[in-house]
Amino acid sequence: MSNGDIFVGEVIGTAILILFGAGVCAAVTLRYSKARAAGWVVIAFGWGFGVLAGAYTAAPLSGGHLNPAVTIGIAVDTGEWDKVWVYLLGQIVGAMLGAVLAYLVYLAQFQANVRKEGTTEGTADEPVPTLGIFSTIPEIRNPVANLVTEIIATMSLVLPVLAFGLTKGLGESGTTVLIVSLLVVGIGLSLGGPTGYAINPARDLGPRIVHTFLPIPNKGTSDWGYSWIPVVGPLIGGALAGLVYNIAF
Repeated sequence: MSNGDIFVGEVIGTAILILFGAGVCAAVTLRYSKARAAGWVVIAFGWGFGVLAGAYTAAPLSGGHLNPAVTIGIAVDTGEWDKVWVYLLGQIVGAMLGAVLAYLVYLAQFQANVRKEGTTEGTADEPVPTLGIFSTIPEIRNPVANLVTEIIATMSLVLPVLAFGLTKGLGESGTTVLIVSLLVVGIGLSLGGPTGYAINPARDLGPRIVHTFLPIPNKGTSDWGYSWIPVVGPLIGGALAGLVYNIAF
């Protein structure tokens, strides 16, 4: 794979991933969305389908990593680091692009980002929080606990992804990406409660940058004080998964 193919594949694939992921979060969160308050299960499946669409699209060009933690895990296992920077650059650019596209899809809803007067949800002009549409926010802000959650959740993604490569039938049938997508749904349902399961530095950092600059009314903070955890945690988790895989398999 050439550097150009890798970059283009990761940009397109990650953009699709974030379009679906941020899109389902917007659908569930924003006022005047037909899917408002549809719940966590819908969000988990929306992200899983985003992985499905993005990875299958990118696979012919780049292999469809879409996640720096996956890229790092593979590099730790194989010792091949020369193209890692291309993957990471494509993933960050793609994540930012996907966040912008999701914003455009829900532009009218973002512009109407206020609560209705006289409802139990708040008073007039009280904003509906928007950062959670783009990036992760912990339910309990505890840096150590949050970091540990992201490390474990990311290992639960990357280690199986690496092991799937040993399952000959999956590769031959072309269902590897489908299985990974279901794995992401499972991680969301089982491990996503504490932090929102970033498990992907690009998925969190790229949209957080976009949230900072988008002209969203009443958008609130982009919470940069927390932003290092969904980057560092998944990178550590990916590296540990690559190390465990290399030793055990």
